[in-house]
Amino acid sequence: MSYVDGFLLPIPAKNKEAYRKIAAQAGKLWQEHGALQYMECAADDMEDKGFCKTFPAGIQTKDGEMVIFAFIVFKDRAHRDEVNAKVMADPRINEMCSPEDMPFDCANMMYGGFETIVEY
Repeated sequence: MSYVDGFLLPIPAKNKEAYRKIAAQAGKLWQEHGALQYMECAADDMEDKGFCKTFPAGIQTKDGEMVIFAFIVFKDRAHRDEVNAKVMADPRINEMCSPEDMPFDCANMMYGGFETIVEY
């Protein structure tokens, strides 16, 4: 089964388009180096339904922030490690991820690698 890197991050809503531009470049870079799928999703339906926490409540967004949910799909963990090593060695990643130009605070981003347990 596949392996997934997942990301959850709050960004200032006013920076959505700047973030989308970086995400589009990053997606092309990951796929160029072998990722099977790359998705970046902006929060839309975050209404509290009363039975569980919403993402904004869970990561405690501040006023004016929205949530990005993203994931990258790989063949397996070894493939993920191989692809990510290539991406991190690619000088373009540093060009697009300059700390002074980031449209969000990287310290608030959450990340994890996930073993797939059900896949259709």
